[in-house]
Amino acid sequence: MKKKVIVIGAGPGGLAATLLLANAGIDVHVFEKSPKVGGRTKIIEKDGYKFDMGPTFFHYVEIIEQIFNAIGLDAHKELQLKKLDPNYRLVFGEGGGSIDCTSNFEIMSSRIREMFGDKEALAFKKYILDNRKKLKLSKDCLNEAWNSPRDIFSKRVLKAATILRPTRSVAEDLGKIFSDERLKIAMSFQTKYLGMSPYNCPSLFTILSFLEYEYGIYHPIGGIGSVTKKMYEIAKNLGAKFHLDCEVKKIVVEGNEAKGIETSKGNFFADALLLNADFAKAMTDLVEDKKRKKWTDKKLAKKKYSCSTFMLYLGLDRDYPNLPHHQIYTSKNHSRNLEDIENGRITWEDPSLYVQNACVTDKSLAPKGCSTVYVLVPVPYVRENINWNEIKEDYKKIILNQVEEKLGFENLQKHIKTEMINTPLDWANICYRGSIFNLAHGLDQMLWRRPRNRFGEIASMYLVGGGTHPGSGLPVIFQGAKISAKLILKDFGLSAAWG
Repeated sequence: MKKKVIVIGAGPGGLAATLLLANAGIDVHVFEKSPKVGGRTKIIEKDGYKFDMGPTFFHYVEIIEQIFNAIGLDAHKELQLKKLDPNYRLVFGEGGGSIDCTSNFEIMSSRIREMFGDKEALAFKKYILDNRKKLKLSKDCLNEAWNSPRDIFSKRVLKAATILRPTRSVAEDLGKIFSDERLKIAMSFQTKYLGMSPYNCPSLFTILSFLEYEYGIYHPIGGIGSVTKKMYEIAKNLGAKFHLDCEVKKIVVEGNEAKGIETSKGNFFADALLLNADFAKAMTDLVEDKKRKKWTDKKLAKKKYSCSTFMLYLGLDRDYPNLPHHQIYTSKNHSRNLEDIENGRITWEDPSLYVQNACVTDKSLAPKGCSTVYVLVPVPYVRENINWNEIKEDYKKIILNQVEEKLGFENLQKHIKTEMINTPLDWANICYRGSIFNLAHGLDQMLWRRPRNRFGEIASMYLVGGGTHPGSGLPVIFQGAKISAKLILKDFGLSAAWG
């Protein structure tokens, strides 16, 4: 008889694991409370406009390539991946100027030389070589599960320790290479993908910007939400069963073993359970506190969490064909902006922000002659001192002015025909405290100190998503899906075809 696995949540991690498990012959049942798959990685629609709800950067496609290869498919063909050039435009409030960042090393070096001088161009080469080695050695640490502190004494870790420099932060590591603050920002703003400041983020994560410069950034035609939709369609063809619009109310734990789930449409049982939901929120909502020792409600409340975001989804009656697909503006007082986010304050004067002008690449996202603009502003997670219901309209005006003045979207506000806003309060309906990047990625909450892929507290229960090892970000979550699916198959006495 086939082994049966219940997957809670049809986000990217759950869908990737479902593909691998279903292809291996497992009877997979996916339960999703929304009528659509994707979780935060889905398309939202309004008045004929389509927006990615969450992630908009699709990079380090090696991992999704491996997953699709494992099921006999070509990810580039199935997902209609289009490589962007430039990757994005960086506009510096501090120091001034802008640079179009590309994954073409020679062109990028030339642009750095022209703007910053020969010394910094040589520093960029040093940065690339250093991080190429860092990625090679860290792969073995991030590609497998971590079960205990003893794993830190393995050959893979001891070999990597010299280049990973765990005692340094991202900012400290980059400070050893670059002199110009703007280049340090260019190689470190990506720590916001983890919801962290480069001053507190471990130096391992200089590889985040390196991945973009080395491998480039892609846009799936139809938006990143089309990726999860395609994965859903393929999973169904592989035999996975989906129970959409079906909310999980409780994880049934008998003794110390997960047996099944209670849902809005009845009870279901299986040989194993894979949780693909915001970890802290799912624990507090779905698992009795007494069944958890290491991750009790009280202990979860004391953990460190990533930032949240203030989001604008704008449908316009015009387009901006001369502006790039992605733009990032960094504040004139960049370090103060980061401090505000970490210390629960709103930056009202000159906040940093990111804007996606997707229709310059993908006309399918808006009516003819129109376009979408997606704006993301890193802000603190839900705090008692910030009342978003009172301030969101005022903050929206600040942000729209920033987009117009700093990033070249002339007369943007006059052309808005439809809009949606997400604040940390909205994200809090989905994730703990509205912390959309989950648990923070400090060394005290990584590797074996992060919730484990094979959840040790409850037998037959596994985790996938940003709240478990290896961490947040789409490529990392896809890697986590490989790890967790491999563990499930191993515990069933089966081998994983993907290694």
